[in-house]
This record gives sequence, C-alpha cells and structure tokens, in this order.
Amino acid sequence: MTELTKKERMKIPRQEMPVQEPEARVENFSEVALGFTLELARREAERCLQCKDPHCTEGCPVEVTIPEFIEAVREGDMAKAVAVMKAKNNLPAICGRVCPQEVQCEQRCILGKKGEPVAIGRLERFVGDFELANNTFAVTKAPSTGKKVAVVGSGPAGLTCAVDLGRMGHDVTIFESLHIPGGVLVYGIPEFRLPKSVIRSEIDTAAKALGIEILSDYVIGRTLTLDELQLEFDAVFLGTGAGLPMFMRIPGINFNGVMSANEFLTRVNLMKGYQFPEYDTPVKVGKRVAVIGAGNVAMDSARCALRLQSLREKANGVERGEVHIVYRRSPAEVPARLEEVHHAKEEGVIFDFLTNPIAIIGDDKGGVRAMRCIRMELGEPDDSGRRRPVPIQGSEFEMDVDQVVFALGTSPNPLVFVNADGLERSRHGTAVADQETGRTTMKGVWAGGDVVTGAATVISAMGAGKRAAADIDRYLSGESEW
Repeated sequence: MTELTKKERMKIPRQEMPVQEPEARVENFSEVALGFTLELARREAERCLQCKDPHCTEGCPVEVTIPEFIEAVREGDMAKAVAVMKAKNNLPAICGRVCPQEVQCEQRCILGKKGEPVAIGRLERFVGDFELANNTFAVTKAPSTGKKVAVVGSGPAGLTCAVDLGRMGHDVTIFESLHIPGGVLVYGIPEFRLPKSVIRSEIDTAAKALGIEILSDYVIGRTLTLDELQLEFDAVFLGTGAGLPMFMRIPGINFNGVMSANEFLTRVNLMKGYQFPEYDTPVKVGKRVAVIGAGNVAMDSARCALRLQSLREKANGVERGEVHIVYRRSPAEVPARLEEVHHAKEEGVIFDFLTNPIAIIGDDKGGVRAMRCIRMELGEPDDSGRRRPVPIQGSEFEMDVDQVVFALGTSPNPLVFVNADGLERSRHGTAVADQETGRTTMKGVWAGGDVVTGAATVISAMGAGKRAAADIDRYLSGESEW
C-alpha cells in the first residue's frame, strides 16, 4: 500500500464489522459478528497513526505491542502479525471477541481523541482467526526445568498461566472440574459471541505444542485438596474463577422457574441448548422471561432466551413470547458493553429501566406467575460513582412473567478452600493474593483472575495469569524466595 500521511489516515472511516441481520440471527446461535476480511483488516490498520509514544499498549492487561502487530497487518505480513501478538497473548481469537477493548486499549488510542479509535479488538480477532486457519506460529519451549506446576482451572487465568509456564520449560498439569476445558469461556459465554470451536482450537494448539496435560472432572476441594496437590507439585496456581451466583433476598426465589444466569448459561452451553432441535436438552425457557441485571452476563442470558423462544416457535409453532432486561438504574449506568446492548435491542429484548423486583409470585403448582416490582429514581452517587437508585413510594406493580433469571454477579466457590489451611479469604469470599505476583497467604500457592478479584473480564484474568506465571518461574528458579 502507498504510504499515507497522518491527515490522510485520520480521514479513513472506522471499518464496520459485517454481522448477521437481526431477523436472521435471532433464529440461530451462529456467530453474530462475522469478522474482517483481509481487505477490511488492512484498511482499518491503515488508520493507525503509529504514534511515537503510543498509549494503547498501556491499556492492554497482557501488554501486546499493539502498533507493531497493526503495522504488520497493514503490510499484509500476517506471519509477523501473529508472532507479535502471540509473544504476549496466547488467546487472541478469544480476546478479540469478548474483551472490552473500548474501555481498555481503544480508550487510550490517540486517534480516538478527535474521532473513532482504531478497531484494535477487531484486528486482534482477525490475527487470531488467521493463525487458527493457517497454523503459522510455532510455539517455542525452553529446555525442561524438571519442575512441576499444578494449575487449577482452565479458564482464561489458568490457561494463560499454564501456557506461559509451559513455554518456560516447566511441566504443567491443568485440573479442570468440568468434563471439557475452557472454564467460563465454555460454560458462560454463548456460541453466538464465542464459538466453542475457537476455544477448542486455541486450547488444543497450545496444550499439544507445550505438552500440557489437562485432567477433567477434578474438583479441587473434593477429588483432591490443595494440600494433596502440594505433595506432588512444586507450585500451584488457582484460577478457579467465580462460579457461585448471587441472588436478591426477596420472597419467592425458590419457585420453579427462578434460576441464576450461571445455571441458565451453563445449560445452554454444555447441554447443547444452542443446537435445538437436533438435541432435546433440559434447557427450559419461559414465554415471558425477566433477566435481572444489565451486565454482559445479563445480555447473554436475555439473548439466549430470545433465541430459544424463536427456535421453539420455528420447530413447534409455539408463540415466541417476550424477554425483558430488568435494571434498577438508568441506561447511562448499564455496565454491559455498548455493542452487546445494541445487539440485544436489535434482536427484540425489552429493557425495563429504573425497575427493581421486590417479590416473585408463584402459582398453585409452585411455578412463577409474576414478579412484583417497584419504580426507582436516581439519587446521589454511591461508592461506585453511579447515582444510587431510590424506590418511589407507591409505585409498585406486577410484571407478568413465568421465568426469572438473576444475573447479579458471582463469587468464588468455597470448595477450593477446603483443607487449605493458611489460604486466607476476604470478606467477599475471594482469595487474598498480591496483585502483582499472585502470591497467596499459603506458601507455594498463587492465585489470579476472578477467584481473587471477583467477576471481571477475560483479559484482566489473563493478565493476572501472566503475572503469576512470571513470579512462579522466579520462585522455582531460585531468583526469589517466598
């Protein structure tokens, strides 16, 4: 391509990602965003100003050298783009799909100060997909150190830590509680946002190249304890995530038809709800569904429910029904990614803002019949900086629903702390660990990701996994003491 001036680059519009049309995608679980073509990717890469003092890398938790990989894409040198990306990010095809780039790397893009930032996340996905399709990158492994490391959990923190340690020459074994690896990437994110084939390919490629052993159906705290792991391994990393759901303390939460988003999404993802009617799965969806919350998990739950309704309508002639997002704050406070909210609205999800449930009402068979709610107004800001929702007295009303899904956040499963004397927990149930090194209060045990921070992003968990791997390597090599 002809070299462009800075002014010429700034005039290039941000390239739109091709997507399925809303009317079509609501009837399938295929990926919504279709990805850049090479032409679109190179055109978007032309927008990068190649700043002398780039700030975008500062916004990346795994410190990808963003201008360098984008320049390689612009030049069409995909082998170099992949090499630059994978030097820091082991899972680019995954991160490019689910990371909140708009509040991380893209938020710091200089181009975004006067217009739209470079679509760094979309280019990252393009590079990751290119690598999966062409297998251009050879993972290098250092000579064996003879040290053995146990990684508990195969989500983003565990996978990142395991791959980095494998590259350093350590013998790594991953212990996964479910029957397939991937953690929250597999059970928590819908197929239409993150295809299972992408997760499988990224995990298989890295594990095979580095000789990482993955043992499924191992529940640490039941099958084995941390104490028992330490008898066999030189170091242990906890990347068990935060899988314990939170519920509102209101009457009626034990009626049939009330569930957590964790349970609902796990059923959809692991019981093949997304392959209905080929698989007659135990995934139940009501005719009138209310999802409580407005984060990414809430959007995923609502959009899955809508698709299941559509598929049942198509297969059995059952009336589609409605899916509502019920959120106690206003649109301005919604924590979900704007792209996910936009897609949900396009697909027909109904948003009930400034609304809060106060009771769930059952029928004579023990199922959900309705939800009693109250209108809210915004008061003064709370500790989060958002305006606090305040109930409006006398504004109670009933919402006609037959299924309620709570998407209010999660905390770590306490099982991992069984027989783990010395492993300190915070009052929120998270593992106490140093943010820079991942070291816990139990000698020889590191932790990172949601088990330390509570529910957060995929890329922040990956960053924690990388930092812990670096410190584990220093400890095992004798460079640092506990």
